[in-house]
Amino acid sequence: MVVADDESNVLRLYDRSVSGAPLKTWDFSSRIGVSKEVDIEGAARVGDTIYWTGSLGNNKDGEYKSARNTLFTTKVTGSGASTSLSYGGSYAKLREDLVAWDEANGDRYGFAAGTADGQVPKQIDGFNVEGLEFAPGSTTTAYLGFRAPLAPAVPGGRALLVPVTNIDKVATGSSAVFGAPIELDLGGLSVRDIRRNAANQYLILAGSWAADDNSDPYALYSWDGVPAHAPVKRLDLPTSDPGGWESVVDVPDLTVSGARAQLLTDAGSADLYGDGTEAKDLTHDEWKKARTTWFTVTN
Repeated sequence: MVVADDESNVLRLYDRSVSGAPLKTWDFSSRIGVSKEVDIEGAARVGDTIYWTGSLGNNKDGEYKSARNTLFTTKVTGSGASTSLSYGGSYAKLREDLVAWDEANGDRYGFAAGTADGQVPKQIDGFNVEGLEFAPGSTTTAYLGFRAPLAPAVPGGRALLVPVTNIDKVATGSSAVFGAPIELDLGGLSVRDIRRNAANQYLILAGSWAADDNSDPYALYSWDGVPAHAPVKRLDLPTSDPGGWESVVDVPDLTVSGARAQLLTDAGSADLYGDGTEAKDLTHDEWKKARTTWFTVTN
């Protein structure tokens, strides 16, 4: 599996079956034209192309950082330990496109206010993208999954997906075109990741919009990708260990009894060793770690 890092722009290839250091790494910062972190939060693959998106929001201090407003692609060749990535293209105006679209539709989601100077992204009416996945059967329409805002931006609000209907062209420089927004009932939680399999079965990792949320509720939902259909809660996820649930590696056949899914944590803000140091600030790379866990998602 290839894992992105929201503290740098390094993509890392891991053997998903054993613990250890990455087998390979890639950093396309110079090709993208950025020197700061993109804050990569979402990824989706179609064919041999992986689309990666930054969070698009302000940083934790409410400051606009242009690198975060990045969508880019990589091409995959090989498989397993022989996997290789090469740079495709990038786009640096998806945030502006979303704000303009929302304003043209009555400022329904408050994107302009959520991206204003001084506004932190991880608040109930903030602006922060964390999920990316293709619509059922499509190679050109992808859903952007929002951690913030909720819709409406009140406790118990729905999770927001915004379809980008020409994402294949966006990656080569075209302005984004958006479809009708999708609001999903995830029990007051928002999208932390969304993943689809070849049968158009989805798993949605749901979590809090809040910043300090390692102990806040997380849940896993299944969905069929149809906007009018409600997601189904599969399980509540444990919050006793350090780190927050961040990614669904892939989606098993959800029609099979006992199907299992592998989830990945983000432990960057976790105090792994009880010394008050966040994992991302540890002085030795070999001390830093994340965790994957398998969960049974069907009875």
